[in-house]
Amino acid sequence: MSAEPTVFLSAGEASGDQHGAELARALRARLPGVRLAGLGGSAMAGEGVELLAGLDRLAVLGFAEVVRHLPDLLALRKEVRSFLRREGVDLLIPIDYPGFNLPLASWAHARGLAVLYYIAPQVWAWHESRAKRLARVADEVCVVLPFEEAFLRGYGARARFVGHPLLDRAPGAAAAGRGTGRSATSGPLLGLFPGSRRQEVKRMLPVFLEAGRRLQVETPGLTLAVARSADLPASLFSDVGPVRVLDPDVVAAESTAAITKSGTITLQLALADVPMVVGYRVNPLTFAFARRLVRVPHIALVNLVAGREIVPERIQGEMTSRALTAAVRPLLDPDSDERRGVRDGLADVRARLGERGAAGRVAEVAAGLLERRGQA
Repeated sequence: MSAEPTVFLSAGEASGDQHGAELARALRARLPGVRLAGLGGSAMAGEGVELLAGLDRLAVLGFAEVVRHLPDLLALRKEVRSFLRREGVDLLIPIDYPGFNLPLASWAHARGLAVLYYIAPQVWAWHESRAKRLARVADEVCVVLPFEEAFLRGYGARARFVGHPLLDRAPGAAAAGRGTGRSATSGPLLGLFPGSRRQEVKRMLPVFLEAGRRLQVETPGLTLAVARSADLPASLFSDVGPVRVLDPDVVAAESTAAITKSGTITLQLALADVPMVVGYRVNPLTFAFARRLVRVPHIALVNLVAGREIVPERIQGEMTSRALTAAVRPLLDPDSDERRGVRDGLADVRARLGERGAAGRVAEVAAGLLERRGQA
């Protein structure tokens, strides 16, 4: 048996980088001496993961954008495959990002590598055919949304719900009962969360800012703060004027309400008890393509976890500054029925997300898989 197994973690966006960093820490605690390599960002690098490439080569959004970046993505795929062969990797852990990671998992499985897929592709939303493929190529699938385990097991996957990793990054104080957004002596703050990819920020931020400035005119003392992922350049946010640009965790902790893109950030805001409006816009070609495939009634994860619409969604042509302003206005009012209703819904979401310790449970699954393979 190998005393020092090599594990390759593959993350393609900021949320995956954070989850990969937490998993890297847990793997080192569970498997002293393990060598960690992979694809990711600054968080994974900070936990000692040897990065073959950073998020700047991976964080590509949408069908049309992928087509433009296809040559570099294909070159990177070739580099990763070469690394897996050359370095004798014992276990591949793809983290979400199915467009790149699912083909990589298929390739690795075909060559006898152990595969543990962490944060399963959202096959229940579209491309359900991927569920069968995932069941075929992954030795284990660790899922973070409560309804995914039964869904994937129905396709034959060895799936287990490990709880959501965001629970381990939630504020130390219990989220329930918060949501005031700052101290009682300061005014309200509207957090703007335009995304962790360049294309998202370019599309979402100007509209989010315009909505926020409309609200400032009518709301005494309202301030704005923009969330910026650590792996995005400051130049993307150069046009925000006097608005503060801060780490997403800081903005979430301070916000009274939020305008946000869809994705994992909606769960982070739910854990911080921040009422939100979700806005999203993609390339028109990407949207037309997605409309033919998407099978779920909502795009916001908080709405999907709750099983109903608890936060407003304004998508594509409906994502205008006026529409966002109208939707978020009552969420800034501490006495409004709309704000109370959203917060009740967010409490339900928090209750459904499991218990803390997701990364540790995934590390245990990884150790067990390596032991069965005689590699730990």
